Amino acid sequence: MAISPEYRDYVLELLGSLDRVQARPMFGGAGLFRDGLMFGMITRRDILYFKTDDENRDEYEVAGMGPFMPYENRPTVMPYHEVPAHLFEDAEEIAEWARRACAAALRARDRKPLKRTRRREKAGS
Repeated sequence: MAISPEYRDYVLELLGSLDRVQARPMFGGAGLFRDGLMFGMITRRDILYFKTDDENRDEYEVAGMGPFMPYENRPTVMPYHEVPAHLFEDAEEIAEWARRACAAALRARDRKPLKRTRRREKAGS
């Protein structure tokens, strides 16, 4: 089952104060992107997750929110945590948490080594 368009639109409306946020279909859910970086996701069960790292994970854990586990029968954990329900009542606060998720996505991108491409030389040169 895919995410409901109504829920996706609701989340995008809540995040309206952040410029350039897009929802792109992914594996029956949707990835939330800003400036080309994925900072959140909506899963098939209409659950919103934001990107986490060492700088913002604690606030999710203090709120009792768990990480995204894509497989029910495997202990794989991804660096996203479920967004606390109380944030859906305050567009400014949820946007602030989204900004911190964007910052986590930026830090993750900056930690990745640059990919090198090989140039193929023409035979006989």
